[in-house]
Amino acid sequence: MIDYQTCKQWSFGEVRHRYGETDCMLYALAVGLGADPGSPGELRYTYEKDLLVVPTMATVIGAPGAWWRDPRTGADGSKLVHGEQRLRLFKPLPPAGTLIAVNRVRSLTDKGPGKGAIGVVTRDIRDAQSGEMIAEGMNVSVLRGDGGFSAADGRSDPAPTPLPPMPDTPFDCSVELATLPQAALLYRLTGDMNPLHADLEFAARAGFARPILHGLCTYGMACHALLRTYLDFEAARLRSLAVRFTAPVFPGDVLTFEFWRGADRGSIRFRARCDARKATVLDHGAAEID
Repeated sequence: MIDYQTCKQWSFGEVRHRYGETDCMLYALAVGLGADPGSPGELRYTYEKDLLVVPTMATVIGAPGAWWRDPRTGADGSKLVHGEQRLRLFKPLPPAGTLIAVNRVRSLTDKGPGKGAIGVVTRDIRDAQSGEMIAEGMNVSVLRGDGGFSAADGRSDPAPTPLPPMPDTPFDCSVELATLPQAALLYRLTGDMNPLHADLEFAARAGFARPILHGLCTYGMACHALLRTYLDFEAARLRSLAVRFTAPVFPGDVLTFEFWRGADRGSIRFRARCDARKATVLDHGAAEID
């Protein structure tokens, strides 16, 4: 069971993350950009000439790794799922450089015995030289095996503010993006080497017929869809992106992203479906754009 005090005081230390143009292009290819090599917009992310960086690459910078599986947390890491991802952007990521990431456990919420718990980790990303804030991320994990942890000392934090409900009107537009059969093998090279995304036997033990795609890859695809649909492939126009993960994606799936644009024109709501499996894989999506 979760050790509240140990987790809330967990020290991740500063992470210095050095990367270059090749890393940026690899990330872009992993989330589906470059499928049309003749597209000038896609080439801005997949060719080194005047290279731009996909904003959601911030989610792979300074990640704390599988720290929930450390026995000192007391958590049942085998029952952890990625519930939500949120990201706020202050400046575009440079195509090469060194960034400093600082992770913190923001909250631990006990939903009750048999109902699981919610853990929220935030990450500040700054430029190593100037100290300027680049991005702020928030990872919401659902710890399905740790409900009732507050019985030990009565400590439990308020749950994170829920993402807004989806509109009840027809969507304004949609875009289809196909994933490659090797998408998970490609995305894991950006840093998440969990065997769930590559190893057939490991995936079977987890209850899947085959390896699944990383949730953060699907999240990056949502950014790709926004760049294509609303932003004219201008990365600097994306201000924030938040989403709830609602079903797994398998490499080779074709996803349909459905968008609603707010009356202020700067807010976008979205979800993503896999029609072949009749599954909504991303929901409660919310983005802010310039």
